[in-house]
Amino acid sequence: MTAEAVTDRPLRIALLTYKGNPFCGGQGVYVRHLSRELARLGHSVEVIGAQPYPVLDEIPEGPGSLTLTELPSLDLYRQPDPFRTPRPGEYRDWVDLLEVGTMWTGGFPEPLTFSLRARRHLAARRGEFDVVHDNQTLGYGLLGGAKALGAPLVTTVHHPITVDRRLELDAARNWRRNASVRRWYGFTRMQKRVARRLPSVLTVSGSSRQEIADDLGVRAERIHVVPIGADTRLFSPDPSVRETPGRIVTTSSADVPLKGLVHLVEALAKARTERPDAHLVVVGKRPEEGPVAAAIESNGLGSAVEFVKGITDEELADLVRGAQVACVPSLYEGFSLPAAEAMATATPLLATTGGAIPEVAGRDGETCLAVPPGDAGALAAGLVRLLGDAPLRARLGAAGRERVLAHFTWERAALGTVERYRAAMGTPSEAPSPSPAPSPSRASSASPSLAAVPSPALSPSVGPSPSGAPAPVNAPSVEAPGMAPSAAPAPSAAQAPSGAPAGASAGAGAEVLPVEPAPSPVARPPVDAVPAAADSR
Repeated sequence: MTAEAVTDRPLRIALLTYKGNPFCGGQGVYVRHLSRELARLGHSVEVIGAQPYPVLDEIPEGPGSLTLTELPSLDLYRQPDPFRTPRPGEYRDWVDLLEVGTMWTGGFPEPLTFSLRARRHLAARRGEFDVVHDNQTLGYGLLGGAKALGAPLVTTVHHPITVDRRLELDAARNWRRNASVRRWYGFTRMQKRVARRLPSVLTVSGSSRQEIADDLGVRAERIHVVPIGADTRLFSPDPSVRETPGRIVTTSSADVPLKGLVHLVEALAKARTERPDAHLVVVGKRPEEGPVAAAIESNGLGSAVEFVKGITDEELADLVRGAQVACVPSLYEGFSLPAAEAMATATPLLATTGGAIPEVAGRDGETCLAVPPGDAGALAAGLVRLLGDAPLRARLGAAGRERVLAHFTWERAALGTVERYRAAMGTPSEAPSPSPAPSPSRASSASPSLAAVPSPALSPSVGPSPSGAPAPVNAPSVEAPGMAPSAAPAPSAAQAPSGAPAGASAGAGAEVLPVEPAPSPVARPPVDAVPAAADSR
């Protein structure tokens, strides 16, 4: 293949996602918007995903195409019966047995089992794709490079799930919960081993780039920042939407400490002593128990906090437009799509300085108000200030939208991603296993038998029980990227955590943004409570 052909011709892209919910969690949103923009650029994109299946946008007639291929799992965490035991007739092969056995022993199997199914599927279709793009599966089945997968592999890591693990361990109140969290996040060991062997890793912010190098041991020169952004066609100002006095809006895709919702609830209680009309609308599911539910009850905020779920994109955009303040209270984010989307509508933003949020939100007092993560008092002060100052809201809102238009759009993300695809097509398909790095239209798929997987850990001894259901599996301790545990001692229905983009860094396809972190201190989740041995993923 000539260099000209590699750099100019449209590409055939296989975009893998082990979970594709486009309405909850950054990974599903990423697949939906990136696939659309890649197709609009003229590329042929086939999204290959498991339940909940991705929802893809329609694209205009043109040279590009966008299709969905379903690669079904056993869907063990579906509602309304999460952690279900499948019927005997649902089992198809040993990968299904591994999936159930890992769940039965308290782990989360989907990244591993999806990677095995994807490997089998791609091997059967060798020659049909120019590049394979994995959306944070990081499973053993995706090792082996082009020889095993039929095309070079590029992997997006929104942020290392080890960050979620640390925060969950810090919040564990007893040894049972601690043990449950450690088992649930066992898949992070697999992700670390896989990540170190990948030649090309994409991420969405400079903060995430550093976390990937520190936590996963990936060498910095292999990590490339390609910021993502907001759908600025949808998330835009609309003067016809009336502003609701006192409305504060936030998004919480999962009831986990990382999202910082409990601190915002406590801040709301403080703010209402000066602004009685202040009320909070949370885009997400109302927790029935836990710290957030307790904070709402203890502060008497039952009528001042509303949860909404299942709304359309258009309804979400109107909800944000009608708010006087949009808030991102997270302790850490690898990007922050809610921040970018709020800024795109010209709604003033109050955000913490956790993780990559300052890379998206910009300077304190210029494009947002910034406060330290985990500080309910600082959040309350910011809420009171914004709710009482209309000129400040207007100034921050306008500046925020200009920032998003300049740096964080999906078209820019697609262009940067294609640049990394083409670079991968001209480089070796897999990096040698390194020493630890220093810090720095649906179609159902049928697949043939599984190709050999380069990991001795993937041969569990399993077999059917006399009843026909699988016997418990002595499964490897592997679980899922992008899935946060909830409930205790065994995790309850989990949803993919948000992880999303922004930022500045080195690497082709990425620009260095004119961003300084907000003056408030950037908090890295504490690790003192996590023994070093337990962190050797």
